[in-house]
Amino acid sequence: MSKSFRTEISLNPPHYKIDHQDKIFTIGSCFSDHIGNLLNKNKFGVMVNPFGIIFNPISAMHLLQNALLGNSLSEEKIIQNQGMYYHYDLHSEITSADKNTLINHINQSLQSTGSFLKKSKVLILTFGTAHVYRLLKNKEVVANCHKMPANLFNKELLTPEQIILAFNELHKLLLPNTTIILTVSPVRHIKDTLIFNSVSKSVLRLACHHLCEQHPNVHYFPAYEMLLDDLRDYRFYEPDMIHPNATAISYIWEHFSHLFLSEQSNQFITKWEKIMKALEHRPFNPATEEHKDFLKNTLDKLQEFKETDVSKEIKIVEDKLQLFKM
Repeated sequence: MSKSFRTEISLNPPHYKIDHQDKIFTIGSCFSDHIGNLLNKNKFGVMVNPFGIIFNPISAMHLLQNALLGNSLSEEKIIQNQGMYYHYDLHSEITSADKNTLINHINQSLQSTGSFLKKSKVLILTFGTAHVYRLLKNKEVVANCHKMPANLFNKELLTPEQIILAFNELHKLLLPNTTIILTVSPVRHIKDTLIFNSVSKSVLRLACHHLCEQHPNVHYFPAYEMLLDDLRDYRFYEPDMIHPNATAISYIWEHFSHLFLSEQSNQFITKWEKIMKALEHRPFNPATEEHKDFLKNTLDKLQEFKETDVSKEIKIVEDKLQLFKM
């Protein structure tokens, strides 16, 4: 990409580099999904948003605290809407027509999250918005209103101090050697209007700045600045002009991997990308000897990988080769 029409952002490398032996946990807005899914695609051990997308930092950190402490979520915050049950602390994709099924799912997610976090070397937190909704009846912040009547909530803007306080409570529960990466989602929340979206992002960014100053193991990755100040063009957005498109995500991922991943892991990714392209290849005629040779070659390359478990991919290729014996 030409540098002539860009303002590149200088990045300071952290002391710790992530490799494939590290467990990584991501939580937050949809941008944490992008980073988490790319890590997963490149064979890192990662857990990605087990509670669905969580936009505000208070709800995200509240969930992690409960998971680490082994607490359950309040059943009083389970609501029913149009025949389905939801929990105010979770995204609306986590739902069930049966209340007990939802409770069991939530408890299992909390347990697996707590177990994973206790083994994680890296936590990636993406803050989406500083605007939160509180239930009027108990003043508690909710992660999602689930399209319930607006008169049940009060909307407010968090302060940096509230975010810092919640983070510090979580920080006490994490392993001392945990590397924490903070990002602010570049996705604009236009329902808040662009003016108040700017206010919201400013609160998040200021909180991140102070947390990096306070804690040596906390680092900021400027995904927000990369999209808005470096790329700075609507050609890097989806048609909704809000979400980053594949080109932007790829660009930001490239910088993330070079900054935070070890040299060995980056070398692995370079090799693995070629394998992924081979696995995604769709031949015009899959019954040819040429395609059979292609599959054998792919299998040979997979069997050379020692850095991580590729048994799933090996099985896929072996199953395709079995079709030639039928």
